[in-house]
Amino acid sequence: MMTRLFRITAATLLFSVSSLGVAAENHTLRLAQTWGPNAPILGETTENMAEMAEEMSGGRLKIRIDSANKHKAPFGIFDMVRNGQYDMGHTASYYYKGTIPNAMYFTTTPFGLIAPEMYAWFYHGGGMELMQKVYEPYGLLSFPGGNTGNQMGGWFNKEINSVEDLKGLKMRTPGFAGEVMSELGVAVTNLPPGELYTALERGTIDAVEWVGPALDFPMGFHQIAKYYYSGWQEPGAEVQFLINEKSWNKLPKDLQAILRVAMRTAAYDMYIQTTHESGVAWDRMKEDYPNVTHKTFPPEVIEAMRDATDKLLAEAAEKDDLAEEIIDSQLDYLKQVRQWTNISDKAYLNSIAGE
Repeated sequence: MMTRLFRITAATLLFSVSSLGVAAENHTLRLAQTWGPNAPILGETTENMAEMAEEMSGGRLKIRIDSANKHKAPFGIFDMVRNGQYDMGHTASYYYKGTIPNAMYFTTTPFGLIAPEMYAWFYHGGGMELMQKVYEPYGLLSFPGGNTGNQMGGWFNKEINSVEDLKGLKMRTPGFAGEVMSELGVAVTNLPPGELYTALERGTIDAVEWVGPALDFPMGFHQIAKYYYSGWQEPGAEVQFLINEKSWNKLPKDLQAILRVAMRTAAYDMYIQTTHESGVAWDRMKEDYPNVTHKTFPPEVIEAMRDATDKLLAEAAEKDDLAEEIIDSQLDYLKQVRQWTNISDKAYLNSIAGE
């Protein structure tokens, strides 16, 4: 539901339109999402955004959502929005690293920015401008679409005690993390969300990285795999709203403003909802499934992952000027903002660790 602040915003926008004598033309946008129907949190985010946009616009802006079961292309959102098949999309940019490699940095980078730092970089550190440089040649606009927070490292059928244990392992993990794992000998695949449980159950894969308790618990991975590892690969994973630029330009300025507010608010709501529901799900998982064992990767494995990440980032920066600009921007921002994180949130958690 909208807060009082955004109800005031809606009233202000509507008053501006009526006072200027602007015709109340209606607009309907079609949105395709990677997620299936009734997908927890992710699907709720698009519904939340559409509801806010319609209410704030007094019904002048409607957004019709098609889930993956309807359009049949969970990893085809980028192409469908670029080609004008849909006006909007909700997906994750790192799914399209094969087509548009520089997009994946806007989802997350291993050992990189956590969620609050990522949002700060987007809106105050030049991230939005760099993201637009990547998408502009394709006739697209991209906006932050919700953050999962720090993701878990995945569900494994066996313990990982050394780098050797990773070699030959069949694992679903997307984006840059998949490239890192490949460097360490993992056989990486990127399956759509709807196929993950069956693949793990049938042994097609030995491990799966999805999100965290809030979204992992409904998937049922804990019923198959015993070992649940903390993450390194997605410290603040951001999904995205994609918009076809032609569709955007057809909207009057006030509806563009309303859509911006709705997307930004829905993104924030997704972040706090994921935080809440992960706490609830993890508590329930520990109580109902005591055989689930939480693990952290050994230091030598983390070190190998970090070394592989640094190597791949350096190679990407050397090959592409825009990649270098994005990578340097994130690293420079991380160096600055992490000092504050260390003496605030990290110091707080460390100081109460014994409680």
